[in-house]
Amino acid sequence: MVTFVVTVPTAELAADLAPVPDGVEVLVWDLESPAPRPRIDIVVPPYMKGRDLLARLGDVELGCVQGQSIGYEGMAESLPPGVPFANASTVHETSTAELAVALTLAVQRHVDRFAIDGQSGTWAPVFAESLADRRVLVLGYGGVGKAIAARLAPFEVELVPVASRARDEDGIHVHGIDELAELLPTVDIVVASLPGGEATRHLIGEAELAALPDGALVVNVGRGPLIDTDALVRHARAGRIRAGLDVTDPEPLPQDHPLWGTPGVLIAPHVGGASSAMRPRIAALLRRQIGHLVAGEDLENIVIAG
Repeated sequence: MVTFVVTVPTAELAADLAPVPDGVEVLVWDLESPAPRPRIDIVVPPYMKGRDLLARLGDVELGCVQGQSIGYEGMAESLPPGVPFANASTVHETSTAELAVALTLAVQRHVDRFAIDGQSGTWAPVFAESLADRRVLVLGYGGVGKAIAARLAPFEVELVPVASRARDEDGIHVHGIDELAELLPTVDIVVASLPGGEATRHLIGEAELAALPDGALVVNVGRGPLIDTDALVRHARAGRIRAGLDVTDPEPLPQDHPLWGTPGVLIAPHVGGASSAMRPRIAALLRRQIGHLVAGEDLENIVIAG
Protein backbone atom coordinates (compact mmCIF):
# COMPACT_ATOMS: atom_id res chain seq x y z
CA MET A 1 0.00 0.00 0.00
CA VAL A 2 1.37 3.41 -1.03
CA THR A 3 1.46 5.88 1.84
CA PHE A 4 3.80 8.57 0.48
CA VAL A 5 4.47 9.80 -3.05
CA VAL A 6 7.72 11.52 -4.05
CA THR A 7 8.41 12.88 -7.53
CA VAL A 8 11.85 13.61 -8.99
CA PRO A 9 12.64 15.18 -12.38
CA THR A 10 14.89 12.45 -13.84
CA ALA A 11 15.04 8.68 -14.03
CA GLU A 12 18.66 8.85 -12.86
CA LEU A 13 17.69 10.52 -9.59
CA ALA A 14 14.87 8.02 -9.09
CA ALA A 15 17.35 5.16 -9.54
CA ASP A 16 19.74 6.77 -7.06
CA LEU A 17 17.03 6.65 -4.40
CA ALA A 18 16.35 2.93 -4.72
CA PRO A 19 15.50 0.99 -2.69
CA VAL A 20 12.93 3.11 -0.88
CA PRO A 21 11.05 2.10 2.27
CA ASP A 22 7.80 0.18 2.00
CA GLY A 23 4.85 2.45 1.41
CA VAL A 24 6.88 5.03 -0.54
CA GLU A 25 6.40 5.49 -4.28
CA VAL A 26 9.01 7.44 -6.27
CA LEU A 27 7.84 8.72 -9.66
CA VAL A 28 9.59 10.66 -12.41
CA TRP A 29 7.89 14.00 -13.11
CA ASP A 30 9.58 16.96 -14.74
CA LEU A 31 6.56 19.25 -14.14
CA GLU A 32 6.10 19.62 -17.91
CA SER A 33 3.39 16.96 -18.12
CA PRO A 34 0.25 16.53 -15.99
CA ALA A 35 0.81 15.54 -12.37
CA PRO A 36 1.08 11.75 -11.96
CA ARG A 37 -0.90 11.73 -8.71
CA PRO A 38 -3.47 14.11 -7.17
CA ARG A 39 -1.48 14.12 -3.89
CA ILE A 40 2.34 14.32 -3.79
CA ASP A 41 4.24 14.51 -0.52
CA ILE A 42 7.57 15.78 -1.90
CA VAL A 43 8.00 17.35 -5.34
CA VAL A 44 11.56 17.88 -6.60
CA PRO A 45 11.57 20.34 -9.54
CA PRO A 46 14.27 20.29 -12.25
CA TYR A 47 17.60 21.80 -11.29
CA MET A 48 18.05 25.54 -12.03
CA LYS A 49 14.63 26.00 -13.64
CA GLY A 50 12.23 24.83 -10.96
CA ARG A 51 10.84 28.27 -10.16
CA ASP A 52 9.60 28.71 -13.72
CA LEU A 53 7.55 25.53 -13.43
CA LEU A 54 6.03 25.93 -9.98
CA ALA A 55 2.84 27.45 -11.40
CA ARG A 56 2.00 23.94 -12.64
CA LEU A 57 1.60 22.75 -9.05
CA GLY A 58 -1.57 24.71 -8.36
CA ASP A 59 -3.92 21.76 -8.95
CA VAL A 60 -1.92 19.25 -6.89
CA GLU A 61 -2.27 18.58 -3.18
CA LEU A 62 1.30 19.08 -1.98
CA GLY A 63 3.23 18.25 1.13
CA CYS A 64 6.47 20.06 0.30
CA VAL A 65 8.62 21.26 -2.60
CA GLN A 66 12.25 20.20 -2.28
CA GLY A 67 14.58 22.44 -4.29
CA GLN A 68 17.91 21.34 -5.70
CA SER A 69 19.69 24.67 -5.04
CA ILE A 70 20.72 26.40 -1.84
CA GLY A 71 19.30 29.75 -2.96
CA TYR A 72 15.55 30.27 -2.84
CA GLU A 73 14.95 33.95 -3.58
CA GLY A 74 11.68 34.44 -5.44
CA MET A 75 10.34 31.02 -4.48
CA ALA A 76 7.81 32.32 -1.98
CA GLU A 77 6.08 34.31 -4.73
CA SER A 78 6.07 31.32 -7.11
CA LEU A 79 4.87 28.58 -4.75
CA PRO A 80 1.18 27.73 -4.40
CA PRO A 81 -0.20 29.25 -1.16
CA GLY A 82 0.57 27.31 2.00
CA VAL A 83 3.17 24.96 0.48
CA PRO A 84 6.47 24.62 2.37
CA PHE A 85 9.77 24.78 0.53
CA ALA A 86 13.04 23.09 1.49
CA ASN A 87 16.36 24.16 -0.01
CA ALA A 88 19.36 21.94 -0.79
CA SER A 89 21.68 22.78 2.08
CA THR A 90 24.37 20.06 2.43
CA VAL A 91 24.41 19.46 -1.35
CA HIS A 92 26.39 22.28 -2.98
CA GLU A 93 28.61 23.80 -0.29
CA THR A 94 31.77 21.84 -1.07
CA SER A 95 31.49 22.14 -4.84
CA THR A 96 30.79 25.88 -4.69
CA ALA A 97 33.71 26.36 -2.31
CA GLU A 98 35.98 24.49 -4.73
CA LEU A 99 35.04 26.87 -7.53
CA ALA A 100 35.51 29.90 -5.30
CA VAL A 101 39.07 28.82 -4.55
CA ALA A 102 39.66 27.90 -8.20
CA LEU A 103 38.53 31.33 -9.42
CA THR A 104 40.66 33.02 -6.77
CA LEU A 105 43.77 31.08 -7.74
CA ALA A 106 43.12 31.41 -11.46
CA VAL A 107 42.93 35.21 -11.33
CA GLN A 108 45.76 35.60 -8.82
CA ARG A 109 48.11 33.35 -10.83
CA HIS A 110 46.90 34.41 -14.33
CA VAL A 111 45.73 30.90 -15.22
CA ASP A 112 43.02 32.36 -17.47
CA ARG A 113 45.65 34.25 -19.45
CA PHE A 114 47.89 31.19 -19.71
CA ALA A 115 44.97 29.18 -21.11
CA ILE A 116 44.55 31.75 -23.88
CA ASP A 117 48.30 31.87 -24.53
CA GLY A 118 48.28 28.09 -24.84
CA GLN A 119 45.96 28.28 -27.84
CA SER A 120 48.51 30.33 -29.77
CA GLY A 121 51.65 28.72 -28.39
CA THR A 122 52.66 31.97 -26.65
CA TRP A 123 55.26 31.70 -23.88
CA ALA A 124 54.70 34.78 -21.69
CA PRO A 125 55.85 34.45 -18.07
CA VAL A 126 54.46 36.90 -15.50
CA PHE A 127 55.22 37.71 -11.86
CA ALA A 128 51.88 36.98 -10.22
CA GLU A 129 50.06 37.70 -6.98
CA SER A 130 50.15 34.83 -4.49
CA LEU A 131 47.24 33.54 -2.48
CA ALA A 132 49.57 32.91 0.44
CA ASP A 133 49.87 35.80 2.89
CA ARG A 134 46.84 37.59 1.43
CA ARG A 135 44.15 38.98 3.71
CA VAL A 136 40.88 37.43 2.49
CA LEU A 137 37.44 38.69 3.54
CA VAL A 138 34.83 35.92 3.32
CA LEU A 139 31.51 37.71 2.94
CA GLY A 140 28.84 35.34 4.22
CA TYR A 141 29.62 32.77 6.88
CA GLY A 142 26.91 30.18 6.43
CA GLY A 143 27.42 26.73 4.93
CA VAL A 144 29.14 27.90 1.74
CA GLY A 145 31.19 30.59 3.47
CA LYS A 146 32.49 28.14 6.06
CA ALA A 147 33.36 25.64 3.33
CA ILE A 148 35.28 28.37 1.48
CA ALA A 149 37.10 29.41 4.66
CA ALA A 150 38.07 25.81 5.38
CA ARG A 151 39.58 25.40 1.92
CA LEU A 152 41.39 28.74 2.00
CA ALA A 153 43.04 28.14 5.39
CA PRO A 154 45.72 25.71 4.12
CA PHE A 155 46.86 28.38 1.63
CA GLU A 156 48.25 30.37 4.57
CA VAL A 157 45.91 33.32 4.19
CA GLU A 158 44.59 35.64 6.87
CA LEU A 159 40.85 35.01 6.96
CA VAL A 160 38.38 37.78 7.80
CA PRO A 161 34.90 36.20 8.09
CA VAL A 162 31.93 38.59 7.84
CA ALA A 163 28.30 37.70 8.58
CA SER A 164 25.05 39.48 9.38
CA ARG A 165 26.12 39.90 12.99
CA ALA A 166 29.39 39.80 14.91
CA ARG A 167 30.04 36.72 17.01
CA ASP A 168 32.71 34.28 18.16
CA GLU A 169 32.17 30.83 16.69
CA ASP A 170 34.38 27.77 17.19
CA GLY A 171 37.27 29.97 18.26
CA ILE A 172 36.93 32.27 15.24
CA HIS A 173 35.88 35.90 15.46
CA VAL A 174 33.23 36.65 12.86
CA HIS A 175 32.78 40.34 12.01
CA GLY A 176 29.36 41.91 11.53
CA ILE A 177 28.22 43.34 8.22
CA ASP A 178 28.15 46.77 9.88
CA GLU A 179 31.97 46.61 9.96
CA LEU A 180 32.30 46.08 6.21
CA ALA A 181 33.22 49.68 5.33
CA GLU A 182 36.14 49.73 7.74
CA LEU A 183 37.35 46.23 6.79
CA LEU A 184 37.42 46.62 3.01
CA PRO A 185 40.46 48.97 2.83
CA THR A 186 42.45 46.39 4.82
CA VAL A 187 41.92 43.30 2.63
CA ASP A 188 43.38 42.00 -0.62
CA ILE A 189 40.59 39.63 -1.66
CA VAL A 190 36.83 39.51 -1.08
CA VAL A 191 34.98 36.22 -1.62
CA ALA A 192 31.19 36.64 -1.52
CA SER A 193 28.78 33.74 -1.01
CA LEU A 194 25.66 35.50 0.25
CA PRO A 195 22.14 34.69 -1.02
CA GLY A 196 20.22 37.06 -3.23
CA GLY A 197 17.27 39.29 -2.40
CA GLU A 198 16.73 42.93 -1.56
CA ALA A 199 18.68 42.68 1.71
CA THR A 200 21.90 41.89 -0.15
CA ARG A 201 21.35 43.71 -3.45
CA HIS A 202 24.41 45.83 -4.37
CA LEU A 203 26.00 45.12 -1.02
CA ILE A 204 29.22 45.57 -2.97
CA GLY A 205 28.56 48.84 -4.79
CA GLU A 206 30.49 51.89 -5.87
CA ALA A 207 31.49 52.90 -2.34
CA GLU A 208 32.61 49.40 -1.39
CA LEU A 209 34.65 48.90 -4.56
CA ALA A 210 36.23 52.33 -4.14
CA ALA A 211 37.18 51.41 -0.57
CA LEU A 212 39.18 48.37 -1.70
CA PRO A 213 42.91 48.81 -2.35
CA ASP A 214 44.15 49.06 -5.93
CA GLY A 215 44.52 45.59 -7.42
CA ALA A 216 42.09 43.92 -5.04
CA LEU A 217 40.27 40.81 -6.21
CA VAL A 218 36.49 40.31 -5.83
CA VAL A 219 35.15 36.77 -6.21
CA ASN A 220 31.39 36.15 -6.27
CA VAL A 221 29.88 32.67 -5.98
CA GLY A 222 26.66 33.86 -4.28
CA ARG A 223 24.22 35.75 -6.47
CA GLY A 224 24.93 38.28 -9.21
CA PRO A 225 23.02 41.24 -7.72
CA LEU A 226 25.32 41.23 -4.67
CA ILE A 227 27.60 43.39 -6.83
CA ASP A 228 26.68 46.58 -8.68
CA THR A 229 27.70 45.43 -12.15
CA ASP A 230 28.06 48.93 -13.61
CA ALA A 231 30.36 49.96 -10.77
CA LEU A 232 32.39 46.77 -11.19
CA VAL A 233 32.80 47.45 -14.91
CA ARG A 234 34.13 50.93 -14.19
CA HIS A 235 36.65 49.78 -11.62
CA ALA A 236 37.75 46.72 -13.62
CA ARG A 237 38.23 48.70 -16.84
CA ALA A 238 40.29 51.25 -14.92
CA GLY A 239 42.55 48.41 -13.77
CA ARG A 240 41.73 49.00 -10.11
CA ILE A 241 39.75 45.86 -9.34
CA ARG A 242 39.99 42.30 -10.63
CA ALA A 243 37.13 39.82 -10.46
CA GLY A 244 36.31 36.11 -10.55
CA LEU A 245 32.57 35.65 -11.09
CA ASP A 246 30.46 32.51 -11.11
CA VAL A 247 27.32 34.66 -11.02
CA THR A 248 26.51 37.92 -12.77
CA ASP A 249 23.79 40.54 -13.01
CA PRO A 250 22.21 40.19 -15.54
CA GLU A 251 22.41 36.44 -15.98
CA PRO A 252 23.12 34.96 -18.43
CA LEU A 253 25.54 37.76 -19.24
CA PRO A 254 24.74 39.13 -22.74
CA GLN A 255 27.36 38.42 -25.38
CA ASP A 256 28.10 42.12 -25.87
CA HIS A 257 28.36 42.96 -22.17
CA PRO A 258 31.47 45.02 -21.27
CA LEU A 259 32.53 42.56 -18.56
CA TRP A 260 33.46 40.07 -21.26
CA GLY A 261 37.05 40.53 -22.28
CA THR A 262 37.90 42.99 -19.52
CA PRO A 263 41.46 42.28 -18.35
CA GLY A 264 41.55 40.75 -14.90
CA VAL A 265 37.94 39.50 -15.03
CA LEU A 266 37.28 35.75 -15.21
CA ILE A 267 33.68 34.61 -15.66
CA ALA A 268 32.17 31.16 -15.11
CA PRO A 269 28.55 30.51 -16.23
CA HIS A 270 26.95 29.86 -12.80
CA VAL A 271 28.34 26.37 -12.33
CA GLY A 272 29.32 26.44 -8.65
CA GLY A 273 27.11 23.50 -7.75
CA ALA A 274 27.25 21.75 -11.13
CA SER A 275 29.78 19.02 -10.44
CA SER A 276 29.90 15.28 -9.88
CA ALA A 277 29.44 15.96 -6.16
CA MET A 278 25.83 17.00 -6.71
CA ARG A 279 24.22 13.72 -7.75
CA PRO A 280 25.14 11.61 -4.71
CA ARG A 281 24.54 14.49 -2.31
CA ILE A 282 21.06 15.39 -3.57
CA ALA A 283 20.20 11.68 -3.43
CA ALA A 284 21.47 11.50 0.16
CA LEU A 285 19.36 14.52 1.13
CA LEU A 286 16.25 13.03 -0.48
CA ARG A 287 16.80 9.70 1.24
CA ARG A 288 16.92 11.53 4.56
CA GLN A 289 13.75 13.46 3.69
CA ILE A 290 11.95 10.24 2.80
CA GLY A 291 13.12 8.78 6.11
CA HIS A 292 11.64 11.78 7.92
CA LEU A 293 8.33 11.28 6.08
CA VAL A 294 8.11 7.63 7.05
CA ALA A 295 9.04 8.39 10.67
CA GLY A 296 6.50 11.22 10.92
CA GLU A 297 9.28 13.76 11.54
CA ASP A 298 9.69 17.31 10.28
CA LEU A 299 11.63 17.64 7.03
CA GLU A 300 15.08 19.20 6.91
CA ASN A 301 15.98 22.56 5.38
CA ILE A 302 12.50 24.13 5.45
CA VAL A 303 13.23 27.74 4.53
CA ILE A 304 9.65 28.75 3.57
CA ALA A 305 7.11 27.53 6.06
CA GLY A 306 4.17 27.76 3.68
